[in-house]
Amino acid sequence: MIEPMNYKAVIFDLDGTLVNSIEDIADAMNEALKKYNYPTHSYEEYKVFIGNGIKNLVSKALPENHRDEAQVRRSFESMMAIYREHCSDKTKPYDGIIELLDSLKSRNIKMCILSNKEHKYAKKVTSKLLPNYFESVDGLTSEALKKPNPIKAIEISNFLNLKPEDIIYVGDTDVDMQTANNANMLAVGVTWGFREKQELIDNGAKVILEHPLELMEIFSNQNILVEN
Repeated sequence: MIEPMNYKAVIFDLDGTLVNSIEDIADAMNEALKKYNYPTHSYEEYKVFIGNGIKNLVSKALPENHRDEAQVRRSFESMMAIYREHCSDKTKPYDGIIELLDSLKSRNIKMCILSNKEHKYAKKVTSKLLPNYFESVDGLTSEALKKPNPIKAIEISNFLNLKPEDIIYVGDTDVDMQTANNANMLAVGVTWGFREKQELIDNGAKVILEHPLELMEIFSNQNILVEN
């Protein structure tokens, strides 16, 4: 059973958890694919590609016989040249996210972001769409530190001067649930993002949220643990 008052902070994933960014990411990648006369993909397909960093997404979006290191690098550079100018054109918070962040802030719950999005774009999107909520925003600075590696999550717990088990980690993908469990944090999966509920459960989600404000139930005397 979850002990509600034990949790003093929440670490959020960004894309697919706090903001719906799929259209801006997909549009930029599709423009890069067009440059090389490769087939493009739908927004639904990009929901499967996303989650392990943009370089991984670029590789998955390329045709199978054009995924050599040189082409991935060229396509990544082309995609990012577009994305840096359009990373928040269509991106917006999911319904209920602002209300959730306001509720957590009113309870003095510390909040941070840990994303596999490139660091400067994680900062840019957050500062534009979700300013003044987070103690820290950490995006990807090194492939070696990419989630589900728990190092950055543990660094955040140290920064907050909290034990990992005092922190809730909220995300929408298998990678997020693995990160939470690897860091010994409470793994909370959300169903409004880019992946299916069963994937979250299969990868260690202890709680599943259907709406952002359901997270506040953990801070009350309600048990919403997933039943496997």
